[in-house]
This record gives sequence, structure tokens and C-alpha cells, in this order.
Amino acid sequence: MKIAILSDIHSNVFALEAVLADAKSKKVDVLINLGDILYGPIAPRATYELLQKHNFITISGNQDRQIVEALEEEIKENATLAYILEDLDEEGLQWLKKLPFDTQFNEDIYLCHGTPKDDLTYLLEDTQSGSNILKEDKDILKLLGNNTSKVILCGHTHIPRKLYLSTGQLVINPGSVGLQAYKDEEPWFHCMQRKTPEASYAILEYKNSEYTVDLINIPYNYSLAIKEAKKRKREDWMHYLKTGKEYLA
Repeated sequence: MKIAILSDIHSNVFALEAVLADAKSKKVDVLINLGDILYGPIAPRATYELLQKHNFITISGNQDRQIVEALEEEIKENATLAYILEDLDEEGLQWLKKLPFDTQFNEDIYLCHGTPKDDLTYLLEDTQSGSNILKEDKDILKLLGNNTSKVILCGHTHIPRKLYLSTGQLVINPGSVGLQAYKDEEPWFHCMQRKTPEASYAILEYKNSEYTVDLINIPYNYSLAIKEAKKRKREDWMHYLKTGKEYLA
């Protein structure tokens, strides 16, 4: 069994097309989507429509939840959110609303966006310094609680990682398909940056009773995504898409 793991597409249909083409060339059996799918100033509806052409196992991310829970005041103050809601049709919104918070794919593999209890908490990354540092084993295990799955799949941070815990559990973050840097002010200011514009995903393979994982970077025509972000006046996203680095303006 060969599983393609995608996360944090963020409406970047151009990166998604490239990742799906690569996954197809590698003859994957299963497609998994770990959330934060349509939030972004690029192409929400086109991203949704492309996803519907493939048989994904999909869970929700925190910004998928932000879209469906948006209040009128928030929409007025957030031009990107307003664009997303305008671009999506009712079918796309209903699809987002029905996505599960997490799921147990099989006896071995568990899927969440952030942690098993919170889609806003980073499972692997400590950002109190302003950048990202791998958390200690004990802190990761505390966040996993009583989850004993052999393989934990998570997203949210946009930083690709594969990590074996002291319990023998394998934790995989495939990174982000659509956005290679961002900054956030919650719960404190921090910046996540990969310093590359390439799309990221992972392939998990079960063979000879063992799991192996490859973290994969895929080049794509990011200028197309930048063109769409420019239409929405998102200079920060234009910079992130081009460089994968912090936006200092």
C-alpha cells in the first residue's frame, strides 16, 4: 500500500495539480488530505473542483473551519475571506462543513490537522522563539494523549517532518502543498518559512510489514499562483509563494 499525504493546499490549485501528477506517476493507492484546503487568495473554487475529481480521504483544518464559521463582521474586515466565500458555491461550502475533525484511517494510521484535540495547536513545532524548533519527545506524547496509533499524520505548520517517538510511533507532517511560508500572531508572533517555493507532500508506504516515508518537494509554475494573489492585493502571499521566506514589509 502506497499513500500520498497532502496538507495545507490553501487554494493553490497550481501546486495541487503538480503534486497530483507526481503522486500519479508514483502509482499511489490512497490520497489523504489533512486540511486547510481552500483558504487563500488564489483559486478556492478551482481547488475544490479538482479535489472532487479524485478519491481523497479528507479532514478539516482550522482555516476550513474559519471559512464556514465566519461571522458577517469578520467577512467585512477580511477581504481574502470575502473573496473565498464569493468564489465558492454552496456545494463547496457544504462540503467543507461536513469534513470530520480527525479520522482513524485504519488500525495503524491516525489523521489530524493540528493535534488530536485542537486544530490550532502545533503537534511538533515549538515557536516561542519566533521561529520553529522541534518539540521534546515528552511534550509531543502529552499532546497525543492516549493515542497509540503506529503512524500519526498531521499538518498545520507547513514544515515537513518525519519523526520516531520514544514509543516507536512514527509522526509525519507532509508540509504544505500550497504555501511555503507564513507568519502568525497567535499564540505569540512567529514565522514559519521553508525558504523554497516548491510544493511539499509525502508518500507513506507499507511493505514487508514496515512503514517507510519519503518527504517530497515538487517544482511548479508558482508565477500563476502569484498572479492570482496579486489580483487580491496580497503582497505577503506573493512573497511567500515566490521565496518561501518571511515577509518583512
